[in-house]
Amino acid sequence: MDDNILLAKEDSGILTLTLNRPDIMNSLNFSLLHALRDRIKAVRFRNDVRVVIITGSGERAFCAGADLKERATLQPEQVKEFIFTIRNLFTSIEELNKPVIAAVNGIALGGGTELALASDIRIASNTASMGLTETRLAIIPGAGGTQRLPRLVGKGKAKELIFTGQRLDAQEALKIGLVNKICDQKDLWDECKKMADMICETGPIAIEQAKYAINYGMETDIQTGLAIESNAYWVCIPTEDRLEGLAAFKEKRKPEYRGR
Repeated sequence: MDDNILLAKEDSGILTLTLNRPDIMNSLNFSLLHALRDRIKAVRFRNDVRVVIITGSGERAFCAGADLKERATLQPEQVKEFIFTIRNLFTSIEELNKPVIAAVNGIALGGGTELALASDIRIASNTASMGLTETRLAIIPGAGGTQRLPRLVGKGKAKELIFTGQRLDAQEALKIGLVNKICDQKDLWDECKKMADMICETGPIAIEQAKYAINYGMETDIQTGLAIESNAYWVCIPTEDRLEGLAAFKEKRKPEYRGR
């Protein structure tokens, strides 16, 4: 089973990673965390992959969080190792030099919502259910939820959701900005693919630098953020892609960006 615990499919610059434990709602155990970690690490230096989509197997769940059956067998030191592993993995997803789209195809609780939060864009089916429910198990979100959720939806709303362990349906998640858009379950892949295709039409170095500027600029004051943006822009100026973009505009044709 471990050999197929994470499915990978590539198509026209888009890498789709599917958490494949549908019998237990794609919950996260050590094996799945390690498989996802290795995939994310391997894709960082691949110029042929432009966008990563992460989703769950089946229509019931995106990811129901940590595998609590495995958790019940772990000693306290092993629990610490699990939290260390998942926190670092989700940070590596957030910091990946390519856009990551979470295709939230169903239940996404605890670590499942934290995985979506670490992604750049969240598109959910109208059957999705999201929430940081850890306090109901007498613990707190440990994979970035206490930090990423308030940055996305505001401190007050994040406290409300974490303190109560409340679950949100897709409409509620959209209303507070937890997801970018929602759609029918049958249309979820097409919507994610459409978004990924649009990103693939842009300059890859520009996307990498834009993501860097947004992520790090948001963590500081606006003047420092503007300096980060300026430095990111300078990286784009000497690229072949920038000249190709200008030439394509002048010649009224579609640009062919090569990440150089």
